[in-house]
Amino acid sequence: MTDPDSIVKIARQRAVELKLPYAGALLPQEANLLLGSGAMLVDVRTKAELEWVGRVPGSVAIEWNTWPGGKQNPDFVLQLESQLGKDTRVMFLCRSGGRSHSAAAAAAKAGYAEAFNVLEGFEGDKNSEGHRNTSGGWRVAGLPWIQG
Repeated sequence: MTDPDSIVKIARQRAVELKLPYAGALLPQEANLLLGSGAMLVDVRTKAELEWVGRVPGSVAIEWNTWPGGKQNPDFVLQLESQLGKDTRVMFLCRSGGRSHSAAAAAAKAGYAEAFNVLEGFEGDKNSEGHRNTSGGWRVAGLPWIQG
């Protein structure tokens, strides 16, 4: 399943099943494949997370919550609009899929018809010992990322 249309169709079906307020939900591998077809990845983690934990090369960084303090970024949609047109297929990524869900919903509300959430996020959920990067997520999938 490397065909972008097939990937988008599956992502849209997930949106229907999960009753999501945006176009669709992608697994990390699917999002990576869409990157090669003109879709853009917006990483909504904090600048600290991007620097210390790692980031996806070529992604656009727009904080959903600001660092330090963790307050929601009141200019998120304006910053998104200044970097990507509303006709862009936009995929949102965070640590584990929560903030990116909110970002995709905000983008859809602002008129981005092709807003998608990347499920599992960059680091995935915590395991039974409270550690991330062991099950699910962009890094565990072996997808391209850099640190520092």
